[in-house]
Amino acid sequence: MAITDKIYVKNHRQLSSQLETNIPKGAFKGATLDVLFQGTGLEKLDDATRDRILDFAQDFLDCGCDTNPYCGCPERKFIEYLLELRAQGLGPDAIVDVMTDDYMVYAYSGDVLSFLDDAVRTLEAAEGLARVDGADEKYDEIRQAKQDLSR
Repeated sequence: MAITDKIYVKNHRQLSSQLETNIPKGAFKGATLDVLFQGTGLEKLDDATRDRILDFAQDFLDCGCDTNPYCGCPERKFIEYLLELRAQGLGPDAIVDVMTDDYMVYAYSGDVLSFLDDAVRTLEAAEGLARVDGADEKYDEIRQAKQDLSR
C-alpha cells in the first residue's frame, strides 16, 4: 500500500459538514481530490482552513496533465514533499506535525517510518545496480540520497 493511501484529512467529518458533502477520510481518494480540484464550496470554510486546503491543491494538484488530478502527479509530489522533510532532518513524528500544520493532513508516525525505511531499502537496491552497471556518477548520487534519508 502506498504512503499516499495512508494520508488522511484532519477533521474530515467537520469539513464534510461545512462543505455540505461527504468526503472520504483519505486525502488522495478520488472524491477528496474532486472537491479540492474543483474548489466547490470552499467559500463555506473558515479562512485558515480554506488557505491550507488551497495550499494543498496548489502544491500537489497543479500539473498540466489531461487526467489531472488522477494522473499520479499529486501522489508523486506528496512523496517528494515527505522525502524533502526527511532530508531536512525531520523524524516521522515531526514530519506528521509539519504536514498537519502545512496542509491539514496527517498520517500515523509508524506509517511514515515504514515509508522512509522502504525508501532507504529501494535506494540500497538502486545503489547496488548502479555499482554493478559501473555508473559511478549515478552510484554517488544514489548513495548521497540514501545518506540524506538515513540521518
